[in-house]
Amino acid sequence: MNELVVAAVQMRSGVLPEANISVMTDLVREAASRGARYVQTPEMTGAVQKDRAGLLRILRPEADDPVLRAASALAAELGIYLHIGSTAIDAGGGMAANRAVVFGPDGSVLGRYDKIHMFDVDLDNGESWRESAVYRPGQSAHTVDLDGARLGLGICYDIRFPHLFRDLALAGAQILTAPAAFTRQTGKAHWHVLQRARAIENGAFVISAAQGGVHEDGRETYGHSLIVNPWGRVIAEADNDEPGVIVATLALDEVKAARAKIPNLKNSRTYRVEDDMKTTRGAQVA
Repeated sequence: MNELVVAAVQMRSGVLPEANISVMTDLVREAASRGARYVQTPEMTGAVQKDRAGLLRILRPEADDPVLRAASALAAELGIYLHIGSTAIDAGGGMAANRAVVFGPDGSVLGRYDKIHMFDVDLDNGESWRESAVYRPGQSAHTVDLDGARLGLGICYDIRFPHLFRDLALAGAQILTAPAAFTRQTGKAHWHVLQRARAIENGAFVISAAQGGVHEDGRETYGHSLIVNPWGRVIAEADNDEPGVIVATLALDEVKAARAKIPNLKNSRTYRVEDDMKTTRGAQVA
């Protein structure tokens, strides 16, 4: 496969999965009608719900999750690869997993990934987030093969951890993903540069479907879903926070070309970090 038509679906998910499934279905159908073979939805496709008790009430195990059931049927009906950027899954013990699932054109599960890095931050506008109070972090990175193209899975805050995407690229990923629900404040500051940096560092395409706008639970997300090429150029963008679809054709030979021009993956070396002040401090104390 030398070319792959891909799409990122931008959403504004509410607190109830049923309504979000309806919106997701319409947008995925639109993406497929525009020729997309691979379609990605954003983080928290099933529900954006910051109230912990409210979220726990709607959690289901993966086998019973309505979002994933609908996605499986939709992938099979349309004959596409459908990547649910993430949805909250019951992980047991009163905790959730922030889980991405990729379905094949026959509706089968090709791969899954639980978000590793928890968004535990206090922003200077007064927003405070503690994902670790609700979500159990994943323990492993994952890649998925799509007819010869390899996809590396990440979610939202993971984009700030370059080593994860480097490891995915070293594992053969030509396409990296970071479906997200970026806050408006952090999105304005860092969204574009982080996506482009991960693409440049790894000579890979980056696809990041986003949540956007003011949500039912009061949260504000940035939108601006992006598709970036291996040279760091934005080749498709939703230039707003409204629900919609962006589509691009990935020329996968660009990955090989970018990695040949700047072979940093091949040139990377292991090293140790030493504290050269230890001896000086010791001498001063003596």
